[in-house]
Amino acid sequence: MSTFRTRSILSLTVALAFAAGTASATNGYYTHGTGTKSKAQAGAGSANPEEILAMATNPSALAYVPESIDAGLSLFMPFRDYKTSPSLANGACSPQGCAYTIGPNDISSKNEWFLIPSVAMNWKLTDVDFLGAAFYARGGMNTQWDGGTATYDPYFGQGKPTTFPGTFGGGTAGVDLMQGFLNFTYARKLGDTISAGVSGIVAMQRFQARGVSKFAPFTKTFVSTFNPATGSGQMPQNLSGNGHQMSYGYGGEVGFQWHPTDQIGFAAAYTTKMSMSKLTDYKDLFAEGGGFDMPATWTLGLAYKPTPAWALMFDVQGIDYSQIRAVGNGIQNLFKCPILSQDFSNFDHDVEYCLGGSRGGGFGWRDMTVYKFGGSWKYSDEWTWRAGYSYAKQPIPNNQMTFNILAPGVMEQHWTAGFTNTQSSGNELNFSFMFAPSNSVKGPQNFDPTQSVEFKMYQLDFEVSYSWRR
Repeated sequence: MSTFRTRSILSLTVALAFAAGTASATNGYYTHGTGTKSKAQAGAGSANPEEILAMATNPSALAYVPESIDAGLSLFMPFRDYKTSPSLANGACSPQGCAYTIGPNDISSKNEWFLIPSVAMNWKLTDVDFLGAAFYARGGMNTQWDGGTATYDPYFGQGKPTTFPGTFGGGTAGVDLMQGFLNFTYARKLGDTISAGVSGIVAMQRFQARGVSKFAPFTKTFVSTFNPATGSGQMPQNLSGNGHQMSYGYGGEVGFQWHPTDQIGFAAAYTTKMSMSKLTDYKDLFAEGGGFDMPATWTLGLAYKPTPAWALMFDVQGIDYSQIRAVGNGIQNLFKCPILSQDFSNFDHDVEYCLGGSRGGGFGWRDMTVYKFGGSWKYSDEWTWRAGYSYAKQPIPNNQMTFNILAPGVMEQHWTAGFTNTQSSGNELNFSFMFAPSNSVKGPQNFDPTQSVEFKMYQLDFEVSYSWRR
C-alpha cells in the first residue's frame, strides 16, 4: 500500500476520533477489547495474537502477526437512564449539609451512538525484530441529561430552598470525554518460543462538563475566599460549561509472550499510568486542580489450541481506577470541605477536600478485575468464527451515586461474536458484535439521603475492519 494512502487513512482516523468523540463505557470507561478480532472474543486473546492492535494489550504480540495495514470503524451504542425518588427531607438539612434534592427525575440520556475508528501498521525489520504503529480510541464517557430539576438552599440553611432546571440545577448536565492513543511498539523474539516488547504511548483526551455550576459553593476557589459575615465568595470560573479542552500526556507498556508448544501460549503485560496535562478549564471540578491521568492496567493471558482449527483463550485484566484521584476519591471527601462541615478550625488542611483541592471529592470508583473468555474456530481457509464472554464487578459503589449520574459506567457482562473472512488475496475482512445486558445500581443520593438514585445502562457495539496484507 502506498505511503500516501497510509497517511490518508491515519489522518482520517484521527480526524474521525476527535470529531465523533468516544463513549466506550464498558469496563468502567475502558473498552472490552482493542482490535476487531479481540472484541469478537470479549477482549481475550493476548496469548494468541492475530492482529496488529493486539500490541495495544501486549506489545510482544507484534512478533507473531503478519505485515499488514489494518483500519477499523466501530459503531457503539450505549443506552442510559437514571431516576430519583421523591425526597422526604422537606427542605431540612441532611447530615452532609443542607438538603440538595435531585428531582424527582426520570431521564434518558441523549447521544446514543458513536463512531470510533482505529488504524495500525507493522514492519518486519529482521527475522527477530518488529515495529508497529497504531492510533486507536479507547475509553471515554458521553452523557447528556436534558430536563429535570434540582432543589437546594443557596444560603446553607439560612434561606428558602429554591428549585432550578437541570439534573444538578445548572441546566442540561453531562460530560463528554474522548481519549485517543498513538502507540509505537518494538518487539523482539528472544528465541523460538519467547518474545518481549515495549511500547511508547502518546495519549490525548478531550473533556467537557456541563450543568454542574450549582456546585460552585463547594469548590476550593469559593471556600478560600468565603466571608461568613456576608455568605459570599469568589465564584469559580473553571467548573462548568467551558466547552471542550484538550489534554496530552504519555506512558509506556511492556509485555512478554511464551509459547512452549504449538498448543499452549502465555502472555503478561503492564501499562503504566498515563501522566496527562491538567484540564485547567475544569480545575474547579477535578481533584488536584484539574488532574485527570489515565489509570495503569495489567493483563495476563492463556491460550490453548486443542487442534489447529480451535483456539480457547482466557485473559484477566486489572484497571487501577482508585489510583487516579479525580476518579478514585469518594464524594464523602467533599463533606470535609469547611463550608459543608461548618468547621473552619483546620482550614488550610480541610479546604483541600473541596472540589479542585488535592483531596477533592470525586466519583469514588473501585479498581476493576475483568475476566475474559474467548474462542475461535477456523471453519475453512476462508472463514473463522469467534465468540466470547467477559465479566467484571462494576466500579461504582452504591454510596457514590450523586456524581456518578454524570458517568454511570455500570456494565458487568459482555457477550460477543464475530468472524474473519480471508480473501483470495490474503486480505481479511473482520466483524465483531457486542451486547452488554442491562445493569443497574441503586443507592442514596449523597446530598439528600432521604431520596434514592438509580441508574442503568445496556450497550451494543458493531465493528468492522479490513486488513491489507503487505
